Amino acid sequence: MSSSGSTYGDIHRYEPPRESMTAVVSIVLLTVVEIALVGVFTFGLISGWGVASNDGGFGNMFLGTAMAAMFVNLAFILLLYRKEFLPDVMIVKKRRRKWEDLYIREDDVDGESMTDGARETFKRAIYPYMKR
Repeated sequence: MSSSGSTYGDIHRYEPPRESMTAVVSIVLLTVVEIALVGVFTFGLISGWGVASNDGGFGNMFLGTAMAAMFVNLAFILLLYRKEFLPDVMIVKKRRRKWEDLYIREDDVDGESMTDGARETFKRAIYPYMKR
């Protein structure tokens, strides 16, 4: 669905999400795996697997691998959710010229001299209670 409007904020393109049942089942299964990984990581922390002992540092590596697997799994969950359940929307944005971000008016593109207003600035620094 597209609109022909070209004013700021108009929706240029809107594609509804697919909302497939396969994505729902995949997200549920990945969530179960995520909960299992969090449980293993928490059990490892409570049991002291990461503490320097006679295991040669393997407990710490195991905890790091479990945490990495948790974040990769979470990334897949979020990727599936974004792709399958959020609409694809493109809105019309205001196009700006390069100088608009830097300057307020088109007249100020060239900037101003260093000495413009220096006398007034100096007077205000010396006489802070000067009337305007």
